[in-house]
Amino acid sequence: MKRLLLLLTAIFSFEASFSQNTDYTKGSFLGFGLFLNDFQSASVIRTDGIVDVFKNHEFFKTSEMNPGISVNYLSGLSKHVDFIATLEGSFLNYPNQNVTQTTDNNKFLMESTASLNLKLLTDRYVVVPYIDLGVGASKYGKYLGAFIPLGAGLQVNIADEVYLLLNSQYRVAITENASYHFYHSIGIAGNISKKKLPPPPKAIEIPPAPVVSDRDHDGIVDSLDACPDQPGTAALHGCPDRDGDGIADKDDKCPDVPGVAKYQGCPIPDTDGDGINDEEDKCPTVAGVARYQGCPIPDTDGDGVNDEEDKCPTEVGPASNFGCPVINVAIIEKVNKAAQNIFFTTGSSKLLPKSFKSLKEVVQILKDNPSYKIDVDGYTDNVGNKDKNQVLSEKRSGAVKAYLVGNGIDESKIASTGHGMDDPKANNKTATGRAKNRRVEMKLRNY
Repeated sequence: MKRLLLLLTAIFSFEASFSQNTDYTKGSFLGFGLFLNDFQSASVIRTDGIVDVFKNHEFFKTSEMNPGISVNYLSGLSKHVDFIATLEGSFLNYPNQNVTQTTDNNKFLMESTASLNLKLLTDRYVVVPYIDLGVGASKYGKYLGAFIPLGAGLQVNIADEVYLLLNSQYRVAITENASYHFYHSIGIAGNISKKKLPPPPKAIEIPPAPVVSDRDHDGIVDSLDACPDQPGTAALHGCPDRDGDGIADKDDKCPDVPGVAKYQGCPIPDTDGDGINDEEDKCPTVAGVARYQGCPIPDTDGDGVNDEEDKCPTEVGPASNFGCPVINVAIIEKVNKAAQNIFFTTGSSKLLPKSFKSLKEVVQILKDNPSYKIDVDGYTDNVGNKDKNQVLSEKRSGAVKAYLVGNGIDESKIASTGHGMDDPKANNKTATGRAKNRRVEMKLRNY
């Protein structure tokens, strides 16, 4: 009996703990049912063993079962746990070791149980399987007993808060005045508690519409407008931007010139004023050109003539000579004198032998100075056909070039040009003047 009391205490304590959970589906339910107690099958199983029982078909014979009726109380503890209490009664010859079994020994057997139904699904499903575990007590005549019901069942929702309950248990005797037996029941239960209605929705109070102020009429209310007295744009929180650079005038140090945020709305500076901003200018304090990233055109030899105009960028020379060193005056005069001693057959481009001495001197000068180049220019007087004179001047300058090349001078260092009657040196009206105009000029250069 002490064990029974302890188990009942544990069951009801468990129930109390679950009653604190407000998340449940059932209220209080009252039900009625029919049941069959099967003492025979339990006795045979305990005597012969379950294998032999199944083998010999000595179990679950309805003719040997005892019917009865039950009253059930059901209450939900949580979504997955229900508490159920039953009171059962039947007339039978109770198989108890302390009761002598006779044919006229039928008496009233009353059993009561308190169990927890552990549901595998929630009550929103039509069919809910469960297992149950609890404690039970029995009274047969003057004999009191206790047992533990172990079972499983189905809860079937057949109407609104009306359930069909199917259950089978194996009741384990825990006192000497109780008997092991199977219990099979079918019943129906309905809600006897008031349904909890949801509270009525609270009326929603609509606050009065706020008074909206927009002093500058830019479509942005003053409460959100950083410049409430100046029309502006939403992107700049209501502030204007005169130069359209995306920086509000109030934050722009150059409000009338598009700039960048890095320079507080001003353009990227150009310190040297060369049109290349300082961020792209590798020489921000010295004016330069874009192709050298803002730096001046370099002057490698430091002669004051930049490399793009300097035909001798690694040699110092004046601008008058394109940045190349000046050729010695004596050499220039020697070449000029040699040019004065070049003669041709009249009306022909054939060099006369008396020209060779002077030409050899020019050859030697060019060989001694490999950096030198020479320009050979041929001219005629105005006597005769202009076109013929042009051809003749070209042939004569070409004859001089051919001589130089034939004597070992690189052709790439010689430029020969015919000018015909153009650019006379003297008056063509006199024989002396015409003689001076029929000439070949040679000019040395080192670029």
